[in-house]
Amino acid sequence: MSRWRVLTFLLCVIGISVYLTEYDPQRISQNPLESEPCTCGNCLAENDTWFLQRINQSVEPFLSANYKLSEDAFNWWKILQEEKRNFSHYRETLDTLFQIFPNSPDLIDPRPQECRSCAVVGNSGNLIRSHYGPLIDFHDVIIRINHGQTKGYESDVGKRTTHRIMYPESATDLDNTTRLVLFPFKIQDLEWLIKAMTTGFSGKRTYAPIKYKIKANKDLVMVMNPGFMRYVHEAWLQKKGRYPSTGFMAVLLALHICDEVHVFGFGADRDGNWNHYWEKLKDTNFKTGIILELKSTKQSGS
Repeated sequence: MSRWRVLTFLLCVIGISVYLTEYDPQRISQNPLESEPCTCGNCLAENDTWFLQRINQSVEPFLSANYKLSEDAFNWWKILQEEKRNFSHYRETLDTLFQIFPNSPDLIDPRPQECRSCAVVGNSGNLIRSHYGPLIDFHDVIIRINHGQTKGYESDVGKRTTHRIMYPESATDLDNTTRLVLFPFKIQDLEWLIKAMTTGFSGKRTYAPIKYKIKANKDLVMVMNPGFMRYVHEAWLQKKGRYPSTGFMAVLLALHICDEVHVFGFGADRDGNWNHYWEKLKDTNFKTGIILELKSTKQSGS
């Protein structure tokens, strides 16, 4: 598979220039392992070997009481943010977690002859004046990330949210119908979820303030599997960087739970500015390692 194709695919997934002009949905995936005929408007061909070499539907996106993370995967995960505690402590923490939250994730069941659609909504300023709100709200699953706002921005980003991805430093209160999807990077993140929805979190502060309590429906809590994070890093990013970004993992998560995925609001705007659609960022000196490396490859002519 040519490097040009890798570049094209990653640019689509990461969202550079996605939905900057008139609506032309980037339809990324129809589950290639489904035996049923594709019923989506635009589907990935089953003979796309590049995609099939990377997608692995046997990898569990979420933790459950019955799932057993391998110690090898744990050892990969624990170095992401320098976790010092061991595998036994991780398993003990999970035992406590599943005494409070559902034993298995709440997923949309496959529907024969129907198309399950996902909208992954990033926080880029390129959503401003896009008027994509109704299009986003039309999807079955609407995934928002971290502090992504809806109130006051409905015409551009929609008003519905089915899944809210967060980690402790980006936590926000949810209504009673939205699924809290935790992306944990260390054991303390799991401990935060337990305590923030019960007695209150009092662990150590990291690089940003952490909410003491959070409002959410505990019956709709879902926790990303560290093994899935490793799979995304190795199969899709070819081990580039320390680990995948939250946005990239959100897109790959969508590929695993929906038949068709549309990506909105990723990347810089047409002028190269990095801002959130609801605020201007003070620090805009962002760099994306994967894109920079691919640009270098392009410039070298290889």
